[in-house]
Amino acid sequence: MSTRRLRLGVNVDHVATVRNARGGHAPCPVRAAKLAAEAGADGITAHLREDRRHIVDADIPRLKDEVGLPLNFEMAATEEMVALALKVRPHAACLVPERREERTTEGGLDAAGQHNHLRPLVARLRDAGIRVSLFIAADMRQLEAAASLGAPVVELHTGHYCEIEGAERIVELERLRRSASACASLGLECHAGHGLAYDNVEPIAAIPEVVELNIGHFLVGEAIFTGLTPAIREMRRLMDKARGLA
Repeated sequence: MSTRRLRLGVNVDHVATVRNARGGHAPCPVRAAKLAAEAGADGITAHLREDRRHIVDADIPRLKDEVGLPLNFEMAATEEMVALALKVRPHAACLVPERREERTTEGGLDAAGQHNHLRPLVARLRDAGIRVSLFIAADMRQLEAAASLGAPVVELHTGHYCEIEGAERIVELERLRRSASACASLGLECHAGHGLAYDNVEPIAAIPEVVELNIGHFLVGEAIFTGLTPAIREMRRLMDKARGLA
């Protein structure tokens, strides 16, 4: 069990989803991000999608400038999004796959198959001083591609792990553990996220090579019942417990 404190990035996309359902300014994702900072988050994540279904362009500079935490800008690997990232200069840019018809990100980026497309984009972001991460499946081929692209960070997609149960989940957890261990040998910083909740976070948080979890949808949903601050603090408690710090 690792005793190193695990970073928590809080994704505020779905605060913006609720705002956009009615239009106007409330609820404000920037206010949510400030509450997350007060509750113990270490960073803020926001995904600016091509269709602007939740986060919109005006949210990004405000999240960067007004919150006081590092901003992890999730983005598709497109010229439009790279230009926006270079303009705003977030702390980090996480390249993710994106399809207009999907409800949420359905899988990892194909870093191996899109190597030639991704290489110049990664280089431009890195040259601008932006920490680049690739959101990928726990697969050795993808990890090796991420390393060869020069991305210093990968975020392992935990969605499949969260969706299955029993023996299947045990197998998937072991796959995530092996991939996290491989990150260390490849010189990659290992993050994880997607679908994490109170009932499944601890085994992921206990993986010693993982240094950051990014969690959003569950926390925003739980906030309806308990409030955002208690929801984040409980997640922080479970993460610390998994690390032997609680």
